[in-house]
Amino acid sequence: MAQVTDPQDGPIQSAVAEQVRRTKQFADETEPAALAILAVMALSLLGALVGFLAVSNWTIVPFAAFLASSAVGWIRYQEETAYLIALMMTVSTILILGLIVVFIFRESIPVIRYESATVYGITVPGIRMFIQPNWDAVSPPIRYSMVPMIHGTVMVTLIASAVAAPLGVSAALFLSEIAPATVREVVKPGVEILAGIPSIVYGFIGFTVLGPWASDQFQTTGQGSYLFVGIVVGLMALPTVVSVAEDALSSVPESMKSGSLAMGTTDWQTMTSITLPAAFSGVSAAVLLGVGRAIGETMAATVMLRGVPRLTEPLVNVFYGQETLTSIIARNYGEADGLQMDALFVAGVILFVTVLVISIGAQYIEWRMHKRLGGEV
Repeated sequence: MAQVTDPQDGPIQSAVAEQVRRTKQFADETEPAALAILAVMALSLLGALVGFLAVSNWTIVPFAAFLASSAVGWIRYQEETAYLIALMMTVSTILILGLIVVFIFRESIPVIRYESATVYGITVPGIRMFIQPNWDAVSPPIRYSMVPMIHGTVMVTLIASAVAAPLGVSAALFLSEIAPATVREVVKPGVEILAGIPSIVYGFIGFTVLGPWASDQFQTTGQGSYLFVGIVVGLMALPTVVSVAEDALSSVPESMKSGSLAMGTTDWQTMTSITLPAAFSGVSAAVLLGVGRAIGETMAATVMLRGVPRLTEPLVNVFYGQETLTSIIARNYGEADGLQMDALFVAGVILFVTVLVISIGAQYIEWRMHKRLGGEV
């Protein structure tokens, strides 16, 4: 008998209840011999994971048992074995992500304690990392401020977003609504190819071409400019914005556009009054994903920036570029140890939390768009 889900349950509760129901149904309909093989697979993989985490020399034994039981299960009960393998891979992915999160947070604890300060009689862990402007890992007093790198990351991200958002949305609108089919077939793969170019190539071009040109034109001392790093990173984020925004615009029902045109509106009026508003959530998600790409960009920023962890003067000066959260990790992880290494983990935690929030926001906005247009997520 099918289980009726309470309409007042949220999406998470409904998904969990549905998964539990499907698991019970699977167990009831599966032969006992198949369940035994699946149990051996699950337990042996769990044993291999425990052995790996414990750095045991016997890890190979349960892993070999997992491979053998998987082979037997695939031969005799292929459907059930495939179901369990897919489930275990999903659980393993979540578990690995959880271990990574625990590791980076744990490694950042010592420097958070070191940079604690007392505010109105209350000890606030790590507060000095966000209120003092200095990073100095050599000369006493040793300080590991994240302020200069956060400032640099914000500057690069804002400039990159100003480049990627309007250009990306315009290109997506052109591909979805204006371009002939032959042009779309050529341009869209070309845009996707741009996403495959290594970031170090973009950074090298920026360092050898944009950097010297900017130094000559703006008479700056040395190379490194938030402005041109932001432009390069914005071009790197452009394929992501174009691809996701184009998919969002294409998902708008054709009946909405045809109805608008039947009322006597022009193509431009239909695009601005019907297509863009209807796909606004998806387009916003595309921009957010582009912002996430800009925040997490490493090599282009590392190659083009000066590598000096301090604030620019004035703060809005975009013609000088010092350091970002990603570039300080890439530039120092090979030589850092002790508290300096822990401070790099703090930078990683800040990046992780920021990109995670942006990604969740983008997924939520995209879910709202599908729900609004009556589609399935």
